[in-house]
Amino acid sequence: MELMNVTQSVQRSPMIQNVETISVRRATAKDVQNIYKVACSVGSKSKESYAGFLMDDYASKPKYYQKFFLERVLELDHFYIAENQGILGFLMAYTKEQWLKYNPTWIEDIYWNPKFDMHNTDNFIVVDKTAILSNMTGKGIGSILYKQLIKDLKAKRINNIFAETIISPTPNFASLAFREKQKYTLAGLRYEDYDGMNYTDLIYHKPVK
Repeated sequence: MELMNVTQSVQRSPMIQNVETISVRRATAKDVQNIYKVACSVGSKSKESYAGFLMDDYASKPKYYQKFFLERVLELDHFYIAENQGILGFLMAYTKEQWLKYNPTWIEDIYWNPKFDMHNTDNFIVVDKTAILSNMTGKGIGSILYKQLIKDLKAKRINNIFAETIISPTPNFASLAFREKQKYTLAGLRYEDYDGMNYTDLIYHKPVK
């Protein structure tokens, strides 16, 4: 898939007049192409702090990233898409077991707030990516995805949600604002070496209510 095709798809995305017409469901293998398009719209070489961004440049390796999304759709218990005449956004989250499979020292690597209750790490999920088509942000789509996630977590008695937000080298102010909107609290900080770059991530936590 060429970047030009991705850009054209984003430009043709529907304009939503009423968020109540948006539905959320579990992602399937058939959704991977459109999930990838969403990721490309907010994950590129340029990082805009106030617009929000994903860490990777998704258009740089189409086959690799489409394979990545296919594997996660098939593996993860909590991979959702929001749609209305097409996919508008997605949320992918890992259970504790799934997250530590890929990040085995994650808990130990975090500089935890001394007042943070470490019992919250007994049972949790990590929201790894929440992405909305770049021209559809600010319409409450992310909150709709979260609503479905929390409903499912309550049913499974998973009591804690963690999420990371980059503050260096480019701070993701849009993500920080969303953490505040979702009533996360700052739990710790982590330094990460990813793809040859050094990142500083804030670790946020919220209870499932």
